[in-house]
Amino acid sequence: MGLTIVIAGENRLFAATELARINSTVITLEDFTKKYKENLKFFQLKAPSKKNVLEDLIKRELAIQEAKKINLDKDPEVKERMNTVLYHALLTKKLEKEFEAIHISDDEAKTFYSKNLEIRTSHIFVPLKPDANSNEAASALEKIKKIQDQYLNKEKMGFAEVAQRWSDGAAAPMGGDIDYQTKEKLDPAYYAAAVALASPGNVSGVVKSQFGYHIIKLTAVRSWDDVDKAHIKRIILDEKRGHIFERYIGELRKSAKVSVNAELIKE
Repeated sequence: MGLTIVIAGENRLFAATELARINSTVITLEDFTKKYKENLKFFQLKAPSKKNVLEDLIKRELAIQEAKKINLDKDPEVKERMNTVLYHALLTKKLEKEFEAIHISDDEAKTFYSKNLEIRTSHIFVPLKPDANSNEAASALEKIKKIQDQYLNKEKMGFAEVAQRWSDGAAAPMGGDIDYQTKEKLDPAYYAAAVALASPGNVSGVVKSQFGYHIIKLTAVRSWDDVDKAHIKRIILDEKRGHIFERYIGELRKSAKVSVNAELIKE
């Protein structure tokens, strides 16, 4: 005969490991202990009481049961959120060990940085909408070439003054300065053109990015000694995680039937 205990004020008998019952759902002592220990991780100065944790679990279960009763779990928006949770849970289960095994040495980070410098630039900018037509693109190009020919090439004023007067965008009041940026923070065409300038002080021709047209001035290159090495390692870590993710998803795709009508989203 299994051990039973009587809960004060209740007539029903509970199995020894049955801590609480919410309709047909049981919270066992083992379940509670696990949840309680998980809760302790989030508190450093004062631990929650066991009574409060149990009450939270009961409230949560009551709400879940009510949500299912009104078919909220079948709501399209809720299902999409649940699918997002499943997506992240799968990646954690399948890839977390590989992610945790990644190690990046100082030498590896230094080599990576030599090919992915952190640069400081200023730019004169004429924006272009992603869906701009050919006339709008031609007009924007004509505008930045006019700025280049009339003010920069003839050296009527300095780069910063030209940017303040004629550039568009948030950086214009600062003379076009966008401060130091790493490669992943910049449009690829912009970054490539800026790095190609090689020496601070050099100015590019007209460069087209996904945002519009630019004339770029390289103002500084941060040395390895001065760079935030932890940040560089995080960039490498993200890249390596990305490769692991793409390999895993690629394997899933090989065993699935995937069809795409690319014409519907043709640029």
